[in-house]
Amino acid sequence: MNYFELAAFILYFIAVLGIGVFFFLKSKNESEKDYFLGGKSMNGWVSALSAGASDMSAWCLMGLPGAIYAAGVGQIWISVGLIAGTILAWVFIAPRLRVYATHADDSITIPQFLTNRFRTKNVILRIICAVVFVVAYCVYMASSISACGTIFNTLSGGLVDKTVGMIIATAIILVYTTLGGFRAVCWTDFLQGMLMLGALLILPLIAVAFVGTGNLPESFVAWGEAANSENYWNLLSSGAFDWESIANILTGLAWGLGYAGMPHILVRYMAIKDKKEMKKSQIVGSIWTFIILIMASVLGLVAHEYLGGAVADTKDLVFVEVVRGIFSFGALAFIGGILISAIVAASMSTADSQLLAASSAFASDLYKAQIRKDASDQEMVWVSRIVVVVISIVAFFIALSGGSIMSLVSAAWSIFGAAFGPAIILSLYWKRFNYKGCAAGIVAGFAVSVLWMVLFNFEYYGFTSVIFNTGLYEILPGFIVSLAAAIGVSLATGEPDQAVVELFEKAIADEDLK
Repeated sequence: MNYFELAAFILYFIAVLGIGVFFFLKSKNESEKDYFLGGKSMNGWVSALSAGASDMSAWCLMGLPGAIYAAGVGQIWISVGLIAGTILAWVFIAPRLRVYATHADDSITIPQFLTNRFRTKNVILRIICAVVFVVAYCVYMASSISACGTIFNTLSGGLVDKTVGMIIATAIILVYTTLGGFRAVCWTDFLQGMLMLGALLILPLIAVAFVGTGNLPESFVAWGEAANSENYWNLLSSGAFDWESIANILTGLAWGLGYAGMPHILVRYMAIKDKKEMKKSQIVGSIWTFIILIMASVLGLVAHEYLGGAVADTKDLVFVEVVRGIFSFGALAFIGGILISAIVAASMSTADSQLLAASSAFASDLYKAQIRKDASDQEMVWVSRIVVVVISIVAFFIALSGGSIMSLVSAAWSIFGAAFGPAIILSLYWKRFNYKGCAAGIVAGFAVSVLWMVLFNFEYYGFTSVIFNTGLYEILPGFIVSLAAAIGVSLATGEPDQAVVELFEKAIADEDLK
């Protein structure tokens, strides 16, 4: 255990807990909209970095560099897809969703927006959304909890068991999320986003200078023999333009489709204060994500050279091993502790956003809509806090069951992207889209994503697939089938009511979109 590392780690946790307590004391009588969307008054910088940090969980500092470190340049297609996806989402989805959600009875959740957009009291869509939310968010949050447990165990030199570390991390996330609500989550995300940016800007550049110096971390001796694929530096993973390489490219690019359907990112768009702040968010958010993904990719490649291509017990710890190899002397370990804290920052910034999105969907879209229609704002806030606790406990047990960080994230990302991506895009851009088509698209995307993973892609997650492994990420077939189902059912059923058409035309004509 290095006490300088530990001191930096503890200071980080004091900071995020302080933010939660501050917003709890500041806003004890806040309304439902204040708790879930910060009163729709968030500024551009905070919204942009919050959206980015809630997106880039521990997989960005552990899973992605680890995948590139182990498999080579061919894994960079994931970064390419995500960069394209985030820029397109900021340009074509964010401004229109913010305006449309306001016109649709000032919606504060994605299920609420979709329901209000079709001017219906039918609750089927809200129930479907709630089910998808609970399933996907429990899996998604499990990846963050698992990452935190691994880092606690590593920083303590094995004194803190991984399970104990996961319990500590879950408790801290619960405290500042349940106390401070959306504002606390956004401001902690802002802090965490800056920390992630600093770590990824500094570490790869410094690591380049240490390549070949022999200054390796102590744990390096426990790693396996050096292993280098002949296609490591080839963008075509197999070295040829065959199905393996094509599937790898399509899989990487398909990650970008997820941005259209991530509820915890979409609500950040809805919370931005005005058109001026939106433009600021678009620029800041796009640049931040571009830098983060490029530098995470560079880190994987630099680490391969610095560590000699050794095969670790877990490639997810490449970031930590590089930090400890460079910042291992005396007080320099304090800097190392700050850099390693960026991993926990990435984990927590995603977990807190997911918790709030899931709890808001349950409280607003099920509890108030069906169980207690006259529930007060304070009652809604407390119901949401209870749901946060329940989801955290379920996610904790999923994390205990195992599964790599990258596999858990990719499963949840696929479910959200395939289920909600086409529904959101069509809701914002197609006047003819109707309620039945929306429900059909969400169900189809969810079902195909899960079935494709089970039947054709399980080997991708370290298991044996039921039929055979296609090597193709399930978000792509899920998204295509969802889009086809949404369009097909909409055309096969009646046109939307005049009130729905008028709402669409009114929202699209809003001055904030010009």
